[in-house]
Amino acid sequence: MTMINETVDVNAFYFKGTGAIKSYPRQIQFGNKQYTFQNGLRHLVRRGQRIFELFDMTDGQTTFRLARMNDEWRLIATKTATQS
Repeated sequence: MTMINETVDVNAFYFKGTGAIKSYPRQIQFGNKQYTFQNGLRHLVRRGQRIFELFDMTDGQTTFRLARMNDEWRLIATKTATQS
């Protein structure tokens, strides 16, 4: 994985689930490029008293690991299909 750890803008969301509906990022702006995700996974992480969400989202070629704490989104890392 290529570590990035920078704040990003989430431009769109999608929702899924029955009962407790969860939101997922659909599109982010990073640098001068916009990325649209096809699907992904959501994980809840607890560190001491803090709870935050991690998302592993893919655009079909690259996997993006995003973290949401409060209303801030961070791009933690990326991994292309060719990286091991």
